[in-house]
Amino acid sequence: MSASLSVTARRLTAAVLAAGALVGATAASASAGHDRLPYRPVVEISAVQYDSPGYDNGSNRSLNREWVELTNTSRREVNLDGWTLSAEGGQTYTFHGFWLAGRATVRVHTGIGRDIDSDVYQDRRNYVWDNRTDTATLSNHRGRVIDTETWGQDVRDRRDGGHHRHGGHHRHHNH
Repeated sequence: MSASLSVTARRLTAAVLAAGALVGATAASASAGHDRLPYRPVVEISAVQYDSPGYDNGSNRSLNREWVELTNTSRREVNLDGWTLSAEGGQTYTFHGFWLAGRATVRVHTGIGRDIDSDVYQDRRNYVWDNRTDTATLSNHRGRVIDTETWGQDVRDRRDGGHHRHGGHHRHHNH
């Protein structure tokens, strides 16, 4: 009787421990899953006016009619401090202390102006974006590319090795 009780007790103990381990593993897995999927804001290049309307005369008005729009598609505001917007030619604009509200868009103008929530200015005296072909690249504060927008005749050569034809614009998102 003692041996039978001992075997039953061991089986019962093993079953309880296995169930406890299963519950613990499930809770740890659920917790780890939650940690692996933290809230990630989504900011994208939503529009580009790379060719300032009218004659490119270099005036501040003309420079400010060349812009890139960034849109926060999430509901939460995003801290863009340290994020960069750059052109293939190496011109880079860095955001300083700027928060983009949820479901909001900011227009990054090339010329000189006073920054507000919906418009910021690179304060440049020369055009940034090539009218024929260029790529705008948005990177976060760690240098990770978040989004790119490419335009022009050479898009298929530079982006896809000539395998696909694009109608002048090519989007690439890294989320």
